[in-house]
Formats: sequence, C-alpha cells, structure tokens
Amino acid sequence: MLPALSSAALIAGAGAALAECADPIKVGVLHSLSGTMAISETTLKDTMLMLIAEQNAKGGLLGCEIEAVVVDPASDWPLFAEKARELLTVHDVDVIFGNWTSVSRKSVLPVLEELNGLLFYPVQYEGEESSRNVFYTGAAPNQQAIPAVDYFLEELGVEKFALLGTDYVYPRTTNNILES
Repeated sequence: MLPALSSAALIAGAGAALAECADPIKVGVLHSLSGTMAISETTLKDTMLMLIAEQNAKGGLLGCEIEAVVVDPASDWPLFAEKARELLTVHDVDVIFGNWTSVSRKSVLPVLEELNGLLFYPVQYEGEESSRNVFYTGAAPNQQAIPAVDYFLEELGVEKFALLGTDYVYPRTTNNILES
C-alpha cells in the first residue's frame, strides 16, 4: 500500500509543478520558405506547426505550451548559420528542427557547437559526421545504401550497375562508401 501512496504523491507533486510552467518551450523551425528549396521545405515547416498544435491541444510538453519560432533561411546556405544563431540568441529557442540539405546542416553545425544548441536533422545524411548537438534522424549509407547494394549483389546476382546522383555531398559520399 505504501508504494501506491508514494506513487500517487509523486504524481500529484509532479502535476502541481507542471501546472506552474511560466514560459513556453520554444522550438525553432529552420526550413527554407523561399528560394529553390522552398518546394521541399515548406511542407516540413507546415508539418512541424501541425505537430506542435496537436501536442499543445494535448496539454503541451511537461505541462508547458510549445511555441514555434519560424525563420526563413531562403535556400541560402550561409544564411542558415545566421538564422540558427538568431534562433538561439535572439529568440532563445530550446531546440531547432530543420535543415533539409547536408550543406545547410554543415553551415549550422559550428553555430550549434559554439552556442551548445540542439538540432533535430530530419533527412538521410552521409554518415561521416557526428556531433553531440545534432540528432541525425535519417538513414546513413550503412543503414540504407550498403544493404541495398549487398542485396543486389548477393540475392539478385547483379554483377554490374551504376550509381547515379547529383554532384552534391550526399551522393558523392555515398558513391565513395559503396565503391570501397
């Protein structure tokens, strides 16, 4: 009986503490809303806003409302770094969700590490980078491309194939990894 009372007291105490949340949890949304990448990234911004609204309708996070702070790096890779700095220093966000390209992530990384910011990066990446300031949520070549090539070679008996891609960080790196 005592453990049940202790659990009830902890839950009641936690509920009281959560109800006293004075400030919202600020989430930076760092996706291009203009420029060449807007076609891909605008829907990611919309998805983040939808998810934040849904979570707030359920009581927020830890009893606090979540507030989105949206900026537009305009598909300009150096501007991603400036906007990340703005989110962390001017808007005082707790976390950033964003970037769609390896180049934009690489632009933001030094700012995150300098200011100890936290980024959730939503897409596949080349896997040759690791930072305690980034949650890499997409697959790396060892999770996606290597198993696919192994399947072609071992299961399907494919002996010859070509790897095609744009002249960009992810395809170049993946091709180098697969070639070796």
